[in-house]
Formats: sequence, C-alpha cells, structure tokens
Amino acid sequence: MGQALAQGILSAKVVKAESLGIVEVSESLRFELNKQFANCQILPEPQSASSTVFAVKPGDVEKLARSLEPAHKSRVLSIAAGVSTAALEVWLGGRPPVIRAMPNTPAMLGLGMTALCSGRYVSLPDMEWAKSLMSAVGKVAVVKESQMDAITAVSGSGPAYIFLVAEAMIEAAVSEGLSWDIARDLVTQTVYGAGAMLSEGSQAPTVLRQNVTSPGGTTAAGVSALEEGAVRAAFARAIAKAKERSREITAELFKH
Repeated sequence: MGQALAQGILSAKVVKAESLGIVEVSESLRFELNKQFANCQILPEPQSASSTVFAVKPGDVEKLARSLEPAHKSRVLSIAAGVSTAALEVWLGGRPPVIRAMPNTPAMLGLGMTALCSGRYVSLPDMEWAKSLMSAVGKVAVVKESQMDAITAVSGSGPAYIFLVAEAMIEAAVSEGLSWDIARDLVTQTVYGAGAMLSEGSQAPTVLRQNVTSPGGTTAAGVSALEEGAVRAAFARAIAKAKERSREITAELFKH
C-alpha cells in the first residue's frame, strides 16, 4: 500500500519526486525502490521532514514512532490498520498532529476509498494535507475515530466480499456450461459496470436493482433466490464479525 500511495501522489503531482523520501530498512528492497522511484530519496532510516506517512504493519508502528528523534516528529499520517491516534500520540510524545487513515486495496489502481480521522492536535491545514495525499489514490471521507472499526469492516474488507460474490457467480456460470474464461469475462464486466452505475450516484442501489428487475422475469427469479438464501443477513453478519475482529485486533496489539 505504501508503494501505491507513493506512486499515486507522484502521479497526481501532490509533491515533487525530489521532495519525497521513502524509508526502507531492507537493502534489497531499497535497490528495487531506487529503480521504481528514481528521482526520490530512498533512505535506510527516517530523516527530518515536515510530514511523515507511516505505511508499516500495525505491530511495527510503536517501535517506529518511539524510534524517531524529536526533530523528526512532524505531523503523521498512519495507514496502519487498528492503530489509534491516541496510541500514536503517546508513542510519538509531545503534541504531534496525528491523522489515521483506513484505505482499501483498490487504491493500488487509483480507485480506493479512504476514511480519515484526526487526533487531538490536528489543524485544518494538517487534515487538508492528508486529504490531498489520499485523494491521489481514490475518494476520501472524513469520519469520527469511533466509526473506524465499522469502516474497516465495510470498505476496508469490502473488496474481499465483492471478490467472493464474483467467485461464486463464476462458479455458478461454469456449472451451467459456460467456460471459465467466458464466465470470468461476463462476471468481471458485470461487476465493473454495476459499480460504475453506483458510482455515478444519481440513483440509489434499490432503484437501480428495481429498474433491472421486471416482475415475473429472469432477474426477479434470481433475486428471489438470493433473498430466500438470506443474502442480506449474510452480509450483515459478515460486517458485524469484521467490525468485532477489528476491535479485537486493536486490543491484542495494544493491550500493554
């Protein structure tokens, strides 16, 4: 995700390449990053900067934050799942402006959905900076931190739910005699097109569904089978379980 974000902000010209430093402790990975980001500074350790993005695994955030020298403790945007702004403020020390982000994997294509929430010391310019970064890889919503577990369950985990739906549709199509390649093309374009219609935003999902569901027709029969299979309840359970797990992971990471 860190590489996707770096590529996005460079493509969107949010920052100049020569002003962007990317920290990577692995020498072999630094070599690869030097090829991908030829005009950026590829560094083995953090240096003084006006702004910092934490794009590391959640379990590595505390060590990184505590390791920074006071001069390096600028405003921070963290995309590490489950790491609260309060924890970051404690680990960084002082009164650091901390912004927490929950992106999702379509950000790698510039089609992500990111939720942002602010810590206690974040100014309006700080939040505008964070929005400009994450807007380079998709859409952005500013939310309350108390909503982050639910957002993780919906948009953070959401791509996997859609992939599962696509997987099930492809399997069903193959069972009806279509080749896997044809089934994949049919389902992929259908999901893509339906998503584009939703994104256009002029009509609610319910209206879009009703528009294509003629009474007594094939779509009505298929939708009825899904409703009989309690598809809505399954999604409700999935999101509730993912939200619960998000809370558990945060507690496991930071119980000390």
